[in-house]
Amino acid sequence: MILACQNICKTFGSRDLLKNASFHIEDREKAAIVGINGVGKSTLLKIIIKEIDADSGEVVIAKGKTIGYLAQHQDLMGENTIFDELFQVRKELLSMERRMRILEQEMKFASGDALEEKMKSYANISHDFELQNGYAYKSEVIGILKGLGFEESEFDKRITTLSGGQKTRVSLGKLLLTKPDIILLDEPTNHLDLNSIAWLETYLMNYQGAVIIVAHDRYFLNRVVTKVIEIDQGEVHTFLGNYSEYAKKKAQMRETRLKEYLNQQREIKHQEEVIAKLKSFNREKSIKRAESREKMLAKIDVIEKPTEANAEMRFSIEPKVLSGNDVLTVEGLSKSFGSLHLFSDLNFDIKRGERVAIIGNNGTGKTTILKIINQVLDADAGKIALGSKVSIGYYDQEHHVLHMEKTIFEEISDGYPYLTNTEIRNVLAAFLFTNDDVFKRIGDLSGGERGRVSLAKLMLSNANFLILDEPTNHLDIQSKEILEQALNSYTGTVLYVSHDRYFINTTATRILDLTGETLVNYIGNYDYYLEKKDELTAIYAPKAAQASSSAVKVETETKLDWKAQKEAQAIERKRQNDLKKVEARIAELEKRDKEIDQEMENPEVFTSVFKCQELSKEKNAIMQELEDLYEQWEILAE
Repeated sequence: MILACQNICKTFGSRDLLKNASFHIEDREKAAIVGINGVGKSTLLKIIIKEIDADSGEVVIAKGKTIGYLAQHQDLMGENTIFDELFQVRKELLSMERRMRILEQEMKFASGDALEEKMKSYANISHDFELQNGYAYKSEVIGILKGLGFEESEFDKRITTLSGGQKTRVSLGKLLLTKPDIILLDEPTNHLDLNSIAWLETYLMNYQGAVIIVAHDRYFLNRVVTKVIEIDQGEVHTFLGNYSEYAKKKAQMRETRLKEYLNQQREIKHQEEVIAKLKSFNREKSIKRAESREKMLAKIDVIEKPTEANAEMRFSIEPKVLSGNDVLTVEGLSKSFGSLHLFSDLNFDIKRGERVAIIGNNGTGKTTILKIINQVLDADAGKIALGSKVSIGYYDQEHHVLHMEKTIFEEISDGYPYLTNTEIRNVLAAFLFTNDDVFKRIGDLSGGERGRVSLAKLMLSNANFLILDEPTNHLDIQSKEILEQALNSYTGTVLYVSHDRYFINTTATRILDLTGETLVNYIGNYDYYLEKKDELTAIYAPKAAQASSSAVKVETETKLDWKAQKEAQAIERKRQNDLKKVEARIAELEKRDKEIDQEMENPEVFTSVFKCQELSKEKNAIMQELEDLYEQWEILAE
């Protein structure tokens, strides 16, 4: 055991955030802390690192073990470059290297005992330098920076010029370089693109120390963790397995608990009816028996009704008007910001009912595409055409569609003046805004709360084409699942940008990967994208393929245009489906052919001319059909 929390209690105001929270972490174990927003996940991490004090209980860390912590928000200061900032983690190595360089110069002009002394010092320092991985340290820094999504051209950027997300990535890199025995990570994937998240997954899975993660990225948790620590209404429960296994066990536990609750409620109701009946007899003996039952009833340890987190946040989005089949057509789209060229000559279209995810590395222009479609930005070149009766509903990750000075209630009532006060309150209650919460200013809300207000407005818009920019940001896992259900039952069309792979896998019917300044089309969800990524990137974005792996060498005369991409993939899907059907039919006919042979060995059959003719006719028909199917199979298999 490397870390243990024993009976941790923490109260804020009148609210018990943590009640006798206890769990332990083994050496090299990877664990997740989960729970809805506001239950105390980040607070628990801060108690572990002693940033805040628990009201009672203790945190025990094994003797001599080191601990490192990444908070959600970083405020790095100073004039260091990104590269130098990471090098500062191992100042002693820099000092040793400087001393080695000085000794090298001094040894050129020394002789006798002085030279021998300097050579001895140099040997000792270089030996220590090698033991501490000094010669490979620069490569390690470069590897971590590239893994976290920094290009080499960015290594010389000053810390003061970085965005909040970039500072968080630098802080994560510094933490990984220190290699503590226990790493605590609070939402580490928030500012990483898909490639960087995949790199971090692999890094943490192979990390020699213990890792405790607070995250809402279910795909990430499934890949990395082997233990889930759940905080639910102040109580802490531990589950072995990844997130999916935890969710399954949690559902089973809730179902068992619900049955226990319902059985107990039936028993309580039955006893209350018996007590009332006994009292109604108005006999001394009956009244005493009633009182005895009442005492027994009072001693019952009443089971609380199990509730799903955010069970009341249920909503549906439904278009008021059905759009035409062609929802969006984009031709020749190009965009640059000064010398920064994002993309050129993008071509794609979206049909009614599709749920299309745009993915790609940070800075490639995914959000820019959405803003151009929604007329927030102008394109440098290209044409965008909306189909017949298309009505857009736009969800902006920066929530520019919200008015910071208004209250939540005013935001909805001003946008939809035809709604009554009761209707507005009902809508907001569906998004967990009740009582005086509705009078909070938008500017005073957290990111997650603003996200819920934006979703409420989206639900009321009756749009038939939803354009969503990072809709799961700041949402807890339960809220994400509710949004997934709403989008999957939505009969309109959806185009969104997201780096949440679990969300993409659950909701997308098609993926557009913005890579190498072009779009690569995948007719399927995230699992299909992973399966086909190398193959299709090499064909449709050879620049990106060569940049990511020098091993991939593909000769292409010309780039297939957008329609050819779609047609090629659709033909391939149809070929695979046809092949399966042919194989199934062949197996069916071959089975029947064997059955006929067995039947013809039956005396009742081979002595009957009529039955023999009938079976022979069927057998000939099977053989003829099989011949055709074998030829079809050969063509399809090629």
